[in-house]
Amino acid sequence: MGHFKKTSLLCAALLAATIVGTALAQSPDEALAALVNQTLSTGPNGESPVSASEIKLSDEELAKIKAMGATAAIVMHYGGDDWSQAQINGLETQFKAMGIEVIATTDAGFSSAKQVSDIETIMAQSPDIIVSIPTDPTATAGAYRQAAEAGVKLVFMDNVPAGFVAGTDYVSVVSADNYGNGVASAHLMAKALNGEGQIGIVYHAADFFVTRQRYDAFKATIEQNYPNIKIVAEQGIGGPDFTGDADRAASAMMVANPDIDGIWAVWDVPAEGVIAAARANGRDDLVITTIDLGENVAIDMARGGFIKGLGAQRPFDQGVTEAKLAGYGLLGKDAPAYVALPALPVEKANLLEAWQAVYSTEAPTTVSGSMN
Repeated sequence: MGHFKKTSLLCAALLAATIVGTALAQSPDEALAALVNQTLSTGPNGESPVSASEIKLSDEELAKIKAMGATAAIVMHYGGDDWSQAQINGLETQFKAMGIEVIATTDAGFSSAKQVSDIETIMAQSPDIIVSIPTDPTATAGAYRQAAEAGVKLVFMDNVPAGFVAGTDYVSVVSADNYGNGVASAHLMAKALNGEGQIGIVYHAADFFVTRQRYDAFKATIEQNYPNIKIVAEQGIGGPDFTGDADRAASAMMVANPDIDGIWAVWDVPAEGVIAAARANGRDDLVITTIDLGENVAIDMARGGFIKGLGAQRPFDQGVTEAKLAGYGLLGKDAPAYVALPALPVEKANLLEAWQAVYSTEAPTTVSGSMN
C-alpha cells in the first residue's frame, strides 16, 4: 500500500476501528442496511460531513441571486462517464432555477495541464462562479488561486486544491460518501462470494482523494470482516484509457491467479475493462463489484452478468447541492466546509429504483429492457 499517502492510511485505520469493526458479527445484508443512515466519509482535510439536505435557499435569497445576473463555469476533470454528465445536469438545472447563466463547461481529460489551461481561458470571461473538481490538487492550485484572488466563488466536487482553506479560498466541497460506497462494494462482494474466495483489486494510481477513500474502505472492510476472503492481487491504473488499463490489469491477475473468484474496480469505467478481461479469459463466473452506476455496468447487472453489486453516488443531487452552495457564496452566507450525500448500495433487485435516485430520471430502455 505504499502507493497512497500516510494520511490515507491513518484515515482508513481510524474509520476501520470505529466503524467497520462494529460490523464483524453482521451479515452482508445487515451491514448494507446499516449504511442507509450513516455517512462514513470525512472531508479532504478531515472535516465532519454535513448532510446535503441541510443546504437550502429561501425564496428571498433566490430572488436576490436572480437579480445579480451572475455567470458560472463548470470545470470538469473528466467528462467521459455518466457520473460527470449527471453532475453537469444537476448543476445546469439548479443554476437555471437561480437565474445563473452557465457560460462554459470544460473537460480536462484527466490532464492537470489541460485543466489549468481551461481555467485560464474561462477567467478571460470573468465568471462569478466556478464549480470544479481538481485533477491534481497540487498542479492545479495556482490556477485556482488566481481565480479565488479575482473574487470568483469556488465550489469543489470531491477534492480541493492544495493549501486552500474553506470559507476563505472557497465556499465548500461536496462529495458522495465515497468511503461508505467502498464499504458497500466490499459487503456486496462478500455477499456474492458467500463470504469466501480469492479476489483482486484494480485501484486508481493517483493522488486523488475520493478514489483513495474507496480503496481504503473496500480493503479494510474485506480484511476485517471477511477472514475467508483473501486479496491475492492489486494493480493500479493511471489512465486516461481506464477501460484498457483495467482490462490488462485484470487479465494479468487472472493469468497469475487462476483460482481468483472476484475483482473489485474503483469505478464503473475500469469495471468495464474488467468485464472485457473476464470474457476474453473465459471467466463467466467472475464476480465484479465497483462504484458508480454507469449505463454499461447497469446493463450488465440487469442481464445477470459479472457486476453483482456496486456503491452508487448521487451525482445529479450533488450537482444541485453545489449550485446552491455557489449561491451561498454570492450571498456571503456561511457554508459548511464539507457536504456529503449518503452511499447507495445497488444490486439487481433495486437497480431501476436506484437509477431514479441517482439520475433523477427513469432508467433508459437499454437498462430496463435488459432486466431478466
